[in-house]
Formats: sequence, C-alpha cells, structure tokens
Amino acid sequence: MNRALIAVAKRPQAGRTKTRLCPPLSPQQAAELYSCFMVDTLALMARVDSVDPIVAYAPLSAETYFRQRVAPSFALLPQVGKELGERLNHVLNRCLDMGYEQVAVMNSDSPTMPRHHLRQAFALLDRPEVDVVLGPTDDGGYYLIGLKRPCPRLFDVTMSTTSVLQETLALARAEGLRVECLPSWYDVDTVHDLNRLVAELASLPEDVAPETRRFLKRWQNEEPTDSSVSGA
Repeated sequence: MNRALIAVAKRPQAGRTKTRLCPPLSPQQAAELYSCFMVDTLALMARVDSVDPIVAYAPLSAETYFRQRVAPSFALLPQVGKELGERLNHVLNRCLDMGYEQVAVMNSDSPTMPRHHLRQAFALLDRPEVDVVLGPTDDGGYYLIGLKRPCPRLFDVTMSTTSVLQETLALARAEGLRVECLPSWYDVDTVHDLNRLVAELASLPEDVAPETRRFLKRWQNEEPTDSSVSGA
C-alpha cells in the first residue's frame, strides 16, 4: 500500500507568522516558535511507519529554505492556489496522481499531537467502507484530512472559520462519501492555545516536542513574572 503523509507548512516570517500570539510573543519570537512546531511535526511524521513523509511548502520561493534548513530528507511539493482549500485539494490530488493509494494532509502547528492519531488515520483508510478521514480541532476546523480518491467538493468551504468541520461533513454527506473522525486535537493559534500547550508539555515526557519545549522554557525564563502565559 502506497501512503503519503503531508504536512502543510509556510516559511516563518516575523510579523506574518502566528500573529495572534503577539503579544505576549514578539513577532520574531512567534516566527521562531512556529519554526520549532515545524521541526517537531516533521520528527513526528518520520516516526509513522509505512508512509512517505512530504512537506507541502509555501510560498513558492521557499523551496531552498525547506530543502536546506527544514526538511532535507523529505519530499517537497509546492502549495499551489490562492485559498487554503484550493492548496489542500491540489496537493492531495498531486499525490494521488503520483500513484499513492492513501493520502493524508495535516497541519504543522500541533507539535504534541499523539502519533497514534496519525497511525489511526491510515488504519481507517484501510477500511473499504471509509472514503474520508477527518481529524477535528477544538476550534471547529480539522488538523488532518485523508482521502483515497479526489474529492474536490470537500474543499469548497471558507477555511479558518469555526464551521469548517461541519461544512465539510455536510459536503461529504451530499457527495455520498463515508467519513470517519479521529480524536479531537488542537492547533496553536491563540494565547489560550499557547497556555494549553505550556500546561500540556509540563505533563508529558521530555522527548515530546523537544524543540518547542526548549523554546518555551527559554522564552519563559526571559519573560517578566506578569506574563499572560502561565508557567509550566
């Protein structure tokens, strides 16, 4: 079985990356934190058996950055399209056209995601009665979508809203597609998410999200005691 696991990622840029974390992070710190998220996400993907890990990168000019600094051992595909849904559909279809029988695309800002969730995605796709796998996020979106054949209508939604998951499920029903959902998880977009991440890392083994963990410990040691982000 040929399987592809794709992470969508963008080259970090101060002032344009994770801006909802500013403050308490500075623009440069937010970009650095997202870089750590990417490193930890790719390490997680590399530990999923029997899949080919791929990075779908943006912008188009960032190929050298990803090839040399972030993912030298991963296959790279450009994100093509103006809207996120268009880009997701393109990269999924590209992998299906390349001969992959199962393709899952995931975010790159959930550094503590359990590896089991990713394994379960492909286990569900193994079932002949399942057409689509979705990993819901707590904010109403999804952190992963997996397919076995092109389903362009599923991406005909306005991304980054609280109704993305429900709209996607409704479109799947309308298309006669059978969907299974993974356990819910979260991505780190807001200060609330950042607080949750800090608290979660305090309860997890040290080898979980090590790059993210090191950044946050260093940042917390630099921050004034009245920081709006809770300490671990």
